[in-house]
Amino acid sequence: MAKVIFVIAPEDFRDEELFMTQEEVAKCGHEMWIASHKTGTCMGVHGGIAQSDLLVEDVDTTSFDGVVFVGGQGSRVFFDDPHAWMLAQAMNGQGKMVAAICIAPVVLANAGLLKKKNATVFESEIATIEAKGAIYSESALTVDGNIITASGPDQARQFGLEICKFLTA
Repeated sequence: MAKVIFVIAPEDFRDEELFMTQEEVAKCGHEMWIASHKTGTCMGVHGGIAQSDLLVEDVDTTSFDGVVFVGGQGSRVFFDDPHAWMLAQAMNGQGKMVAAICIAPVVLANAGLLKKKNATVFESEIATIEAKGAIYSESALTVDGNIITASGPDQARQFGLEICKFLTA
């Protein structure tokens, strides 16, 4: 059983991208935690409530097998967040799964993880990830090594299944 940390914005994370992805990961028997800019209650854009277990800067990457950055407009708070970048970089450096959905792949791009990597993202951020060296994929779900990206909430379940596939390989 793997341990996965989900990173969500304290406000306006995309509900489906968290909850549907978590449902699929739970079906595979993996343990999940949530990190954010605050502990306690976080609110989704559609009113969903999630409880953050720890701060992003307090995540011990040696305790987890992968990280998932959840999208939604609120995830912009992580675009220029060095703690989010360090979390992604540390997981990647340890060869662990690094996943992001919707606009959250921008966090990975800004952390330098998408250079010369195939990745997808919500259409509003295509130019952003390409400017950071990503090879944009028109596919709604893209896997390049240990990096999994999805373009938005319609892919949340498939995104979760791909995370399970990676963690059980």
